[in-house]
Amino acid sequence: MKATLTIDKDHQIGNIDRRIYGSFIEHLGRAVYGGIYEPTNNNADECGFRRDVLDMVRELNVPIVRYPGGNFVSGYNWEDGIGDKSKRPRKMELAWLSVETNEVGVDEFQEWAKRVGSEVMMAVNLGTRGPDEARNLIEYCNSDTDTYYANLRRKNGFEKPFGFKLWCLGNEMDGDWQICHKTADEYGRVATEAAKVLKWVDPSIELVACGSSDPNMPTYGEWERTVLDHTYDYVDYLSLHCYYGNKAKNTPDFLARAEDMDKFIKNTAKICDEIKAKKNSDKTLMLSFDEWNVWYRTKDEEKTAQRWQIAPHLLEEKYTFEDALLVGCMLMTLQNNSDRVKVACLAQLVNVIAPIMTENDGGAWRQSIFYPYMYASLYGNGVALNTSCEVNSYKSSEGWDIPYLYTSSIYNSENDEIVVFAVNRSLDEKIELDIKLEGYELCSHIELYSSELDASNEMGNERIKPEERKVSRGEIALKEHSWNMLIFKR
Repeated sequence: MKATLTIDKDHQIGNIDRRIYGSFIEHLGRAVYGGIYEPTNNNADECGFRRDVLDMVRELNVPIVRYPGGNFVSGYNWEDGIGDKSKRPRKMELAWLSVETNEVGVDEFQEWAKRVGSEVMMAVNLGTRGPDEARNLIEYCNSDTDTYYANLRRKNGFEKPFGFKLWCLGNEMDGDWQICHKTADEYGRVATEAAKVLKWVDPSIELVACGSSDPNMPTYGEWERTVLDHTYDYVDYLSLHCYYGNKAKNTPDFLARAEDMDKFIKNTAKICDEIKAKKNSDKTLMLSFDEWNVWYRTKDEEKTAQRWQIAPHLLEEKYTFEDALLVGCMLMTLQNNSDRVKVACLAQLVNVIAPIMTENDGGAWRQSIFYPYMYASLYGNGVALNTSCEVNSYKSSEGWDIPYLYTSSIYNSENDEIVVFAVNRSLDEKIELDIKLEGYELCSHIELYSSELDASNEMGNERIKPEERKVSRGEIALKEHSWNMLIFKR
């Protein structure tokens, strides 16, 4: 099969905000305890953080991490996770029916984030709590005043404010699974009042309002319109959440989900612009796709798990090579919508539907999805380009025309290079790729490939890992069902 990709660095979509390569740590399963934090592990540092996990997160160069939830945040009292650890309460955690020890809270997480070089995207509880607790939390985190909560932070050993600049106004409040789930009007009102007090305490912050927790929610669209009617003047981003799976074991349909993600982004942006016009506003609202990933094998696991355990094994998805292909496509979708998507979070980072897995009292390893995520974060920086691709397509079961080649192209002016990410979605045919790009030559070709779509990595046996292909003049060959990164320099 042949394909032609035409690239012109003057045809631009938008600047890529590095925060689209963010991730997510929730107090869920072994994400925190046994994931980022395990004081009894031989690899633990003086704070109890696992060094092997720290190193792998640094490899990914994660710019921002959403914390502490997720569903968890809707029942969380942030005061439980600060100060003397010996005095912190052990609580029943209702979102995931576990026991929360509160050994790790905002005090510890801000230190962990500094050690991996990430910013913190802080979420406030708008389920069981509201604006009062939100204003106290931001004073504790961000204020240098001589006032109660700022002084409490100092008393706990932190003289300087943490300086968190991005805040989530709750989580998935449209879902009836959420603790203190709300109607759109109820959420819109409380989110507006929380937004006001948060920005009164720290005018420099940015805020994310909850959009629909899934595009298939029956209230999708109307939820956004109602919430934005309340919050539009006070917030900077609207959130999107979406996960994809392959329960039907239909790989062509599965790899076509990137088109569905693209449609979700564009439709949500249109709704934001509809409210902008309604309010005659000069502000264009941007999007925060702060939960996305492949997740389906373990989706109902929490319903059968033993209740009231500390850090149980929950949602530990074992990712295959096929999953890595879709994750690669989803990253390209975020890049190709960089004019509106300015924040995104792969959910999650360690153990729970994650690129990094650990063993309790043991080692850690990289799942298949680690690599497309890493290369996008390291090399997908600059300006996303609007390219033209000529290639054959196939029909999905829904009747969509799906191009066999899925791509994104990014111009990095600092290095004067163009990076092309490409997935060949054909299961049995390689693509001979002809790239029309004046003044640049291919200097590097990284490939992620496995002959077995269901292959996966395990501790001590990383079967799926990238390889550098030999670069030669002429057409570029992309193997069947492969992920590729091509770097062009002058």
